[in-house]
Amino acid sequence: MATQITTGTSELRDITKMERIGAHSHIRGLGLDDRLEPRENSQGMVGQAKARKAAGMILKMVQEGRIAGRAMLFAGPPSTGKTAIALGMAQTLGPDVPFTMIAASEVFSLSMSKTEALTQAFRRSIGVRIKEETEIIEGEVVEIQIDRSLTGATKTGKLTIKTTDMETIYDLGNKMIDALSKEKVTAGDVISIDKTSGKVTKLGRSFARSRDYDAMGADTRFVQCPEGEIQKRKEVVHTVSLHEIDVINSRTQGFLALFAGDTGEIKPELRNQINAKVAEWREEGKAEIIPGVLFIDEVHMLDIECFSFLNRALENELAPLVIMASNRGVARIRGTNLYSPHGLPPDLLDRVLIVSTQPYTSDDIKHIIKIRCEEEDVTLTERALDILTHLAADTTLRYVLNLISCAQMLAKKRKSEIVEEVDIRRVYSYFFDEKRSVEWIKEQQHRLVSEEGVDFEPASKPTGKAPAQVEAMDES
Repeated sequence: MATQITTGTSELRDITKMERIGAHSHIRGLGLDDRLEPRENSQGMVGQAKARKAAGMILKMVQEGRIAGRAMLFAGPPSTGKTAIALGMAQTLGPDVPFTMIAASEVFSLSMSKTEALTQAFRRSIGVRIKEETEIIEGEVVEIQIDRSLTGATKTGKLTIKTTDMETIYDLGNKMIDALSKEKVTAGDVISIDKTSGKVTKLGRSFARSRDYDAMGADTRFVQCPEGEIQKRKEVVHTVSLHEIDVINSRTQGFLALFAGDTGEIKPELRNQINAKVAEWREEGKAEIIPGVLFIDEVHMLDIECFSFLNRALENELAPLVIMASNRGVARIRGTNLYSPHGLPPDLLDRVLIVSTQPYTSDDIKHIIKIRCEEEDVTLTERALDILTHLAADTTLRYVLNLISCAQMLAKKRKSEIVEEVDIRRVYSYFFDEKRSVEWIKEQQHRLVSEEGVDFEPASKPTGKAPAQVEAMDES
């Protein structure tokens, strides 16, 4: 198997993604200048200057290939931009550096073991830049002759192609004739043919034919006739992830398994063989390892077994940069009775660089609301903007951002393109925020089915007795 490891790069195709407005679709990057200093309002990012600068420093080291097998933790209250910063990092890295984003709860919902799910996430975040040499035929078409049989079932032909130094005649089969016909190749076109795949690419029209009275459009591109040999060797670079190589070599259907979704568990022996083959390619100069980024959101949802696996995986030679996010304070480590900061074991906390995010100021909130309105194509009056800003301070930023599109619907019902104060007040009365929901539960508690022994206080969280470990930490 190791000697027949395939990457399937020639068979992968670009998939067109449909653009839609999401919670973070306005994020275009980290909003840093060339000196990694955060701009006040740039690329959809507002505030969190220290956290963005820390993320920018780490990204710089990732792009230079100087950091891998490290871990970062973004810790802060909800709605302080932890996920937004991670997505900004992904946008800044670009398509060549792998960026994998998972939620910790995904690990438990998949039909495979927890460690296998994390292993696949790790290997998705490691890219392999593979250099391949391919032979191409490049030149100006002098003549195409196509002979069809009486029935039309078989076709044969000859292609005369030249450069400035030489001229050659090639015999054509059915597939090549169809490929040339599909590209509408005629005499005078400069073409390139990949000998491995048979792909025909029309580079343009020869300058020698520029004075011909052919039917040509205004967008016709003229190029020089190629020089030198007709057959040339060209270096092609592909970037694939280790997980894609794993899947292609573990399934009989090859690269089609990537699109099936259900990859199943992959044997460690196969991974070891692929690692050995990739190491061999590196020594021969055929491949280059690109450590990427793995982002684990809500990392406190992992259990002690997953944390133990992370500890070991970070020491591996093929380990990406792991970025985690948590909004927990002192919380129970899942799978144990122990309590720890952010819900992470102390031995893992010792490995990570912790970056804190702070609550947004009123000015930051106003900028964020404006950015979201631009993204959702909503026009607000100044009074409506001020009300939403005050609401975000009293409730939460996420609640206010959800009200924007609802208020726009109400404005359209009254035949207005501008969202005004009356629309905000009406939508505020339709949808409860967390505090008003708790107050309503308090009022209707005798009518609702509730857990016994749990008391709700208006505008606060459910109250109950703190665990003994937390009390001991408080006393210390």
